[in-house]
Amino acid sequence: MPCITSLKLLRRGKVRELYEIDEEHLLIVASDRISAFDVVLPDPIPEKGAILTSISNFWLAKASALVSHHLTELMLSDFVDAEDLTPWLQRRGTVVKRAQPLPFECIVRGYLAGSAWQSYRADRTVCKLSLPAGLRFAEKLPEPIFTPSTKAAPGGHDTNVAFAEVVAELGAAKAEKIRRLSLELYRTAADYALRRGIIIADTKFEFGTGRDGELILIDEVLTPDSSRLWPVDCYEAGKNPVSFDKQFVRDYLESINWNKTAPAPHLPPDVIRKTAEKYRRAQTVLT
Repeated sequence: MPCITSLKLLRRGKVRELYEIDEEHLLIVASDRISAFDVVLPDPIPEKGAILTSISNFWLAKASALVSHHLTELMLSDFVDAEDLTPWLQRRGTVVKRAQPLPFECIVRGYLAGSAWQSYRADRTVCKLSLPAGLRFAEKLPEPIFTPSTKAAPGGHDTNVAFAEVVAELGAAKAEKIRRLSLELYRTAADYALRRGIIIADTKFEFGTGRDGELILIDEVLTPDSSRLWPVDCYEAGKNPVSFDKQFVRDYLESINWNKTAPAPHLPPDVIRKTAEKYRRAQTVLT
């Protein structure tokens, strides 16, 4: 990934870099790296960062009718030196408002999959929410549910928590607001995507507090990295769905019995190619 010399690097995450612009703005750069089970894999997915930036910015523009967000209309060229302003960066960099992230992932699930399925099989609950008996894997839930999780420290794993823990940490008013907004954003996006032939099975949102104290939507939104996306024409409850997201990579890693700790194994060329195709297909269909 090219280094930006004209700005100060604040943090290198699993798949994104964060640069300081000024007291009010940051630059987020989405790399082509991919992570699975909270471990960065050694092989990038070609054009992944550009695709995710396009999808996320598309959804943020649509979300502005419901909630303020961190996206700005400021140009990279106003802050980045000419030698750093490459086509690569222009397709992956976004100037955003500074915000203090809230300490929770705001996960909304419309279908029963992933850790929610594992929890349901154990005691018919997800994040202390009771669900009806007899639901199948990947089945649509009666109503979307809000299932928050903690944000893990580097090298750790997120942990699902009950909504009561969010209330205890943030206060009832703010906790209720992020739950309401998360559910509204999910329902609006899920309806739109379904008309395009894609099921948004679940997704995560992140919120932060802006410098003026306003609650804003931050981070990536409704991308194949932060959501499970299934094509409608292949979907059948009870069966492992075809996906347009990185579940394809997770499934491969599960098939080789990797222990889910670093260092991660290399991905075969066909897995890399097919993953890139899935991301591009999601971009085309959704945007």
